[in-house]
Amino acid sequence: MSDTATTGWVGWGWFAAIVIIIAGVIDALYGLVAILMPGSAYFVLGEGGLLLFDVAGWGWWHLVFGVVLILVGLALIAGATWARVVAIILVAFNGVSQLALLPVQPWWSLIVLTLDILVLYALTVHGKELKAAS
Repeated sequence: MSDTATTGWVGWGWFAAIVIIIAGVIDALYGLVAILMPGSAYFVLGEGGLLLFDVAGWGWWHLVFGVVLILVGLALIAGATWARVVAIILVAFNGVSQLALLPVQPWWSLIVLTLDILVLYALTVHGKELKAAS
């Protein structure tokens, strides 16, 4: 018998897990596109000189990060406590990174930051109910 009762708020936890899975799929797709696209370099001319970005390296990072997000989201649905802790860390990190991208993509960053805040709320306030529900 669990000491945490399952209420209707458990849907917030499932919402968080589904948002994390969707974010993982999108991240993995971005990574695959970056890996498979021809021309794996991106050049930026700045005041201090020329910057070179390896798009394939960026793609591998996003592919791996996307797969991790998918696995964490599935583990959240299963009610794993470790997944809740890992998801909170990953979502908090993503929120901070969205603040850095705010000048570049303000609307997209605000949308993703809002989703991150909702997911953090769902996992911190109603996360224990996921384990009780599963």
